Amino acid sequence: MFREMRRKKQQMSGDACDELLFQGTSGVLALSGDDGYPYAVPISYVYDGEKIYFHCAKSGHKLDAIKRNPKASFCVIGQDQIVPEEYTTYFRSVIAFGTIRILEDNHEKMEAIEKLAVKYAPKDTPEIRKNTIEREWTPLCMLEMTIDHLTGKEAKELKRNSSGRP
Repeated sequence: MFREMRRKKQQMSGDACDELLFQGTSGVLALSGDDGYPYAVPISYVYDGEKIYFHCAKSGHKLDAIKRNPKASFCVIGQDQIVPEEYTTYFRSVIAFGTIRILEDNHEKMEAIEKLAVKYAPKDTPEIRKNTIEREWTPLCMLEMTIDHLTGKEAKELKRNSSGRP
């Protein structure tokens, strides 16, 4: 169903993909947009080791696209170091393919926004977090992406350095 990576030697391990998703703070969510045009939007997220969660408003282009077709891809770039003398970049990125659902259940929605809040405001107390979430609850929509396929790729120079080879 999903294509194999052409340059398999540059493929990241599953653990390395997970690590990049845990550490990343934003990515680009790609959906099937209006009139057959792709719709790719930068967005913050949280990854819990199984699923990816996003927050958004309760209406808009993103939700319209998801309601029409829940299939999506999500790309996170962990590194993009320009190396002009080599005419290249030392990159590391991950792409998740899967389906997105809108969380309607308040308990699921609360669990998801809690994960997001802890990631982006880790020093907040539970009380501050609770008050902030309650204040923003009414216009809040939470999305959950179930990952069907995950792949990561890194520059061959990074692959050599991480393996200990020259």
